[in-house]
Amino acid sequence: MSRTILLLDIERFSDRDDVEQAYLRRMLYDVTDRALETAGIDETLRTRADRGDSVMELIDANAPVTALLRALLTEVPVQLRAMNRMASRSAQMRLRGVVAGGYVAVDDLDGWVGSDLNHACRLLDAALLRAALRERPDDFALCVSDSVYQGVVRHDHPGVPAADFHQVTVGTKNGPLTAWLHGPVPPAGEDHGERGAGEAPGGSGDRPAPAAPETTGTTRDTEDTRNRPAPAAHRGAPAPGPVLDVNGGSVSFGGGYVAGDQHGVSGGRVTGDVVMGSKTVHHWTFPGLSTAASASGEIPPTTLTRLAATFVTADDAFGDLVERLRRERVLVLSGARFTGRRTAALMLLHRLGAAPVVALDRATTPGSLAEAFTARDDTPDGTTDRTGAARGYVLCDLETRRGSALRETHLLGAADRLAEQNAYAVITVGPTAVLEDDVFPFVWRPPATEDVLAAHLRVRAGEDAVPRLLGLPAVKEFLDHGHQPREVAAFAQLLGRYAEGGATEQEVASFSLVSLENQVREWFEEDETTVHLRDKAFLIALAAFDDGPYALTAELGDRLYDFLQQTQNRSLAADIPVFGTHIGKRLQLARARLSEGEEHTEWGPVTQTKAAFHDERASLVLLREVWTGHPSARPALIQWLRRLAEDGRPLVRTRAASTVAVLARTDLPSAMALVIEPWARSNRFRHRLVAVNSLTLAHHIGTPNVPRILDTWSAAEDRRLRWVAVRAYALIGPERPAQALAALRAAARELYRHAGDPDEFDVETAGELAEAVVLLLLSPASSEVLDDLRTHLDDDRAVHDLAVGGFIGACGRTQDDERHGVPLVLDWYARAATDENRAADGIAHLWREALGDPHHTTSALAAMRAWVLAADRSTAVEWALAALLPRLVTTPTEYQRLSHLLHTMPGEDGNPPPEVAARLLGTLPPR
Repeated sequence: MSRTILLLDIERFSDRDDVEQAYLRRMLYDVTDRALETAGIDETLRTRADRGDSVMELIDANAPVTALLRALLTEVPVQLRAMNRMASRSAQMRLRGVVAGGYVAVDDLDGWVGSDLNHACRLLDAALLRAALRERPDDFALCVSDSVYQGVVRHDHPGVPAADFHQVTVGTKNGPLTAWLHGPVPPAGEDHGERGAGEAPGGSGDRPAPAAPETTGTTRDTEDTRNRPAPAAHRGAPAPGPVLDVNGGSVSFGGGYVAGDQHGVSGGRVTGDVVMGSKTVHHWTFPGLSTAASASGEIPPTTLTRLAATFVTADDAFGDLVERLRRERVLVLSGARFTGRRTAALMLLHRLGAAPVVALDRATTPGSLAEAFTARDDTPDGTTDRTGAARGYVLCDLETRRGSALRETHLLGAADRLAEQNAYAVITVGPTAVLEDDVFPFVWRPPATEDVLAAHLRVRAGEDAVPRLLGLPAVKEFLDHGHQPREVAAFAQLLGRYAEGGATEQEVASFSLVSLENQVREWFEEDETTVHLRDKAFLIALAAFDDGPYALTAELGDRLYDFLQQTQNRSLAADIPVFGTHIGKRLQLARARLSEGEEHTEWGPVTQTKAAFHDERASLVLLREVWTGHPSARPALIQWLRRLAEDGRPLVRTRAASTVAVLARTDLPSAMALVIEPWARSNRFRHRLVAVNSLTLAHHIGTPNVPRILDTWSAAEDRRLRWVAVRAYALIGPERPAQALAALRAAARELYRHAGDPDEFDVETAGELAEAVVLLLLSPASSEVLDDLRTHLDDDRAVHDLAVGGFIGACGRTQDDERHGVPLVLDWYARAATDENRAADGIAHLWREALGDPHHTTSALAAMRAWVLAADRSTAVEWALAALLPRLVTTPTEYQRLSHLLHTMPGEDGNPPPEVAARLLGTLPPR
């Protein structure tokens, strides 16, 4: 299995006495837990091994490595500095750390094996890392493997500066290992091994670590491993255990008892620590021990105290839950991941005064619940704890499935066993857990984000600093994005460092987006048992259809799921369940919400149930992550987008375009080659239109080089590319009207090279060119466009036709595209004339050109007839037209043309001429 490996080792641990070692081990666990919690790595995502003076964590490969490194570089030094400042010289703790990655196997004896794990251990024990810590002014030295550096560190994530890591080579018995050391590299040529007399630099406050005791002689009896007790097999103070000590080919046995029992090796069992050589501590579990017991661990009291200091609830229901747990002995909490379920479970037990609190293995089955609450904490004589305090058990994310559902009988059996032991248990389950109808979980909902943040800040920065920190603009923005409790806790740690001057404003401002990126990464790095492929397909569909109809999103998500299945294994037939995950559970996973809203359709607005991410940035971040972070998903995604472009629903095609625009912003060359250009070269109108919209939207969200693409395509031999370019220019033109009109003129001239050959003349592109001018004339850049058209009106025939045809088309547009609406150009003229704007002259000039050009006279008169009919229905239109008509008559020919129109035009639908025609005729100056 692929795991991230974290190793932390205490410097000069063997030089301390038993009391000091016990204290240092507790502090090591506390520092490790705090760092992992800061990184947002839940206990369910990691497995721990106790190595005596060090700790080993195997972390789920889907957990964010960036957050882990950031916590190690920031949180661990702060904790060590605070702890050492108050500690005596002999109780100071300085740590070496290693972060690596790779495959780790579990053997038949539940041991961990693998070359990647071996390499990580050798980095931890390397003389170079020891020397680095010896020369550090602070209390922590970190080294990462080459794979971690190449995959994470070198990308220079916030809080993990790549420039601070230096490449080193560590010699091992299997050859040199390449690694990366954080901070200065110590000088070579000196033996920096841990053994030997002398003092290391002290911890915080310049207090040196204790010197190693002097040794005499060279026999095995002088080895410090002979005299130190074996570390404990689980959390808490160390306890003696059986020790197998192998040194120089000789073997000795040490230790006296194991949890009150002593067993021979032959035919019995060995528990506790087996120490091989002078350093490496291995844990062996032989058959015969309870699986539940061996996989459980006690929650440190310091962890419970720390959680209690920052725990807040959404309402008064928590008190009722405490009483319910007191009555029923066992309670089930249901909720989405990372909503604080585990913390709530621990706090329920804490409120009852339970001690100790034991975390059970999540692999515990519903049928073995009662058995799980047994042997682990029994005293040697088989009785329960005699301190008088009730014990607590917490089981996070109980694994259930069809055929192994959690039933009431399981809970009743567990409650009986808990009552016998004077104990309580809280079980947390996810929204997809399989529960029988007779199990009634409490649905846990996290408290308000601001309340959680304030509680953490009171502890981290003090009561007086809370209002100031909450008032920071970056904090307000963070609170607006609905972050999870784990992210809030990490943000509070960052704000605490900011208040102390240890973090920058930029780190605070970027934290929200970094957290969102980490969440998205987690979704797609999780295996199928945690986030099913169908749910991942839904997340992608939701990103494409954010704030769109939920039913449509789910439908198209299943279509994407089909393509993803085929990409993953073409030999399998598509398997889409007809009835799957409930809408509420899907939205919990996606951190999304439902709302009722109007959706515009070709039949008018329709009220629909919509789904949207709580964080409006999620869709862009998610699409970027899928496109660039998971290239193997591209074939399925491209097939899906092509299918969307063929859909008969305009909304689907529009969302396909917006999705591709985001992909183009992320990786323009790939989006162009794989999606946009194939659409642009398609013979289907729908495909080309989606290409137009994709390029336009990509330009609007800041994608570079889109105008350059359109310039190239507007002069292409392929008429389909020219069509796309012209249409796109019409949409992006208002931002750069001069460049857009220049490109349109060039396209028109190219088109007119074939004007003499009807078979070669591209009528469709000619229509698109005129439509582009229409849209530009009616855009916010209308005045600039009008001036440009007037300036170049007489350049040549192609440009003249482009300008006049576009102007006539714009005259046919009405407000809201209503059949009897106010003509937009006439309304523009009325405003310009009132303000004495030169646009009024430009509109009159183009009208005269249109009416006087034989190629356009017919269509121009048709547009003027529509304006007269509009004037018959609106006094405002009549007044505007009455002001314009006199400016269109400068010659007898112009007078005859307009007077003839007003004398002879019929009314609407064949009715008699409108009365307004006679009134308007009176406004024409005779010639």
